[in-house]
Amino acid sequence: MINETVTDVNLGIKLIQNSAGLNYGTDAYLLAAYLPVMKNAEAVEIGGGSGIISLLAAQREKFSHITCVEVQDYYAELCKRNIELNGMEEKITSLCCDIRDCAIRNVPVVFGNPPFMKDNAGKRNEDDGKNSARHELHGDISELCRAASDILKYGGYFFCVYRPDRLTDPTDGMRKSGIEPKKMTFVHADVAHAPCLVLVTGKKGGKSGVEITRPLILTDRETGRPTEDSDFIYSECEWIK
Repeated sequence: MINETVTDVNLGIKLIQNSAGLNYGTDAYLLAAYLPVMKNAEAVEIGGGSGIISLLAAQREKFSHITCVEVQDYYAELCKRNIELNGMEEKITSLCCDIRDCAIRNVPVVFGNPPFMKDNAGKRNEDDGKNSARHELHGDISELCRAASDILKYGGYFFCVYRPDRLTDPTDGMRKSGIEPKKMTFVHADVAHAPCLVLVTGKKGGKSGVEITRPLILTDRETGRPTEDSDFIYSECEWIK
């Protein structure tokens, strides 16, 4: 397409993006880093978009195979082309379908960067891809949690990144779907600001009890430069200890 460009991403990944549509951001990269290494586990990504999270996870060999599920035809095809561009056909599969109708079952890991805004909230964009990525046009967070639970095996893990001001929605949706929130990490632009993102880990069939980790501070307020933690995450696509 005329608006497509190729971007060099960390870890040697090249990414075809549509400049008029959906482009990856900090939330996607942080979720990729947050995912643990589970080399013998298969994983499913909910709402893969261009495929950037799956590509980063595959490059770090976090899972044995990833199925990247995307409801929009164009982005499912774009994801497929990005998989081929990076020679990852054996590591990732792009699947075009509504996650609520996905027939995959008994998978150890599901992860996703779901839309943060309700269908009727905020300003709409002319691009359908941006609207779908930002607004709950293809199911709200409760439906996505239920879909994740259907896909997961008992004892499997669900990872997502979300907005702190709507944190009760994913945690409520997870619990109602049999996924117990087990770990949360809040992300701050700097020490002077409230959190801008929250990363959540849930376990299907897990016992009650959640660990709140130390926060991630992205920028040193005095120097304006990335913190040591932020530098590590972006260079390694691994989470801080």
